Amino acid sequence: MATKIFVNLPVKDLNASIAFFTQIGFSFNQQFSDTNGTCMIVGDDIYVMLLTEPFFQTFITKPIADARQCTEAILCLQLDSRATVDEMADRALAAGGQPVKAGGPEVEFMYGRNFQDLDGHLWELMYMDPAFVPQTEPATEVSAS
Repeated sequence: MATKIFVNLPVKDLNASIAFFTQIGFSFNQQFSDTNGTCMIVGDDIYVMLLTEPFFQTFITKPIADARQCTEAILCLQLDSRATVDEMADRALAAGGQPVKAGGPEVEFMYGRNFQDLDGHLWELMYMDPAFVPQTEPATEVSAS
């Protein structure tokens, strides 16, 4: 079953978002950050990908929701193998989920599929080759105060 969760959120100004979340106390994984987005570390297994709106749009066919008017996100689950990705995606489609456009740019170390659930929420299932991710010290958790 899923081992990590990555919540993808569209942002209008990436640098302003990084500054805001840094001020709150979050840190970022620079290995997964560039001009299109950044990986905010929420916990050992929870991350939020802050993505510029144009890059976020490459993952979807619907318009980007204005979070000031409504709420929407892509829920991404990292799974333990390509086969598990295929099995879960196939089960979702068999259960009445709808296929959506193939996720983002092709990356050699990642494999993914996605679907839209019955309420229209977008789910991304992905496998990432563990050889790509170097072993690092665990992230420190942010405490709410």
